[in-house]
Amino acid sequence: MAFFRLSVASEETPVVRGSGFMLRPPRPEDHAAWAELREASREFLRPWEPIWPADDLTRTAYRRRLRRYQREIEEDAAYPFFLFRDDGALMGGLTLGMVRRGVAQAATLGYWMGAPHAGKGHMTRAVRAAAGYAFESLRLRRIEAACVPHNAASMRLLEKVGFHREGYARQYLCINGIWQDHILFALLRDEFRFDTGSP
Repeated sequence: MAFFRLSVASEETPVVRGSGFMLRPPRPEDHAAWAELREASREFLRPWEPIWPADDLTRTAYRRRLRRYQREIEEDAAYPFFLFRDDGALMGGLTLGMVRRGVAQAATLGYWMGAPHAGKGHMTRAVRAAAGYAFESLRLRRIEAACVPHNAASMRLLEKVGFHREGYARQYLCINGIWQDHILFALLRDEFRFDTGSP
C-alpha cells in the first residue's frame, strides 16, 4: 500500500497527505501560526539557518515570501510546503528547490522543524512523502540535500529516508553568519522505497 497520496486543490496547489500529516504550500492565513512557531523556535533553529532579516516574521515580509513561492511554483523552480498535523497544527516546513530540468531532472531539499515537534519522526515521514511526490508527480530523478557536519539529527533523518553521502563541500553555505562546510547527500529515484511510511 502506498504511504502517501497526492491530491490537488488547484492546478498550482499540490497537497501531499501521509499518515497523520499533510504537506501543502503556505497560504496567507498561515501567517500567524508560522510566525508564532518560528519565533518560539528561534534559538533552536539559529545554528542551522541563515541569519533572519530583521522583519522576517512580519506580515509584510510573509506576503513577499508568498509571492516568491507562487512565482517559483509557476516557473517549476521550487515547491515549498508547510507540514501540518492532522489536527491542523503547523509543525514545520520543507522545500524542493532549485529544480533543474533538461539532462539533470534534480532538486535540492531543505527543511525546518519547530522546536516543540522535533525529534518525534514527523520530518522523517514528511521528507519521505515529499520524495515520493518529487519522483512520481514532478518526475525528478535525483534529490540533493546538504548538512553541516555537526547536525547529527539531520544526517540521521536523511539516511533513514535512503539518502547517501556523496561528498564534502567546503564553505558551502552561510549558516548563522558563518560560511560553513557541508556534507552532501543525494537520493535517486531508483533507490527510493515507495512502500513504507514508518519513521
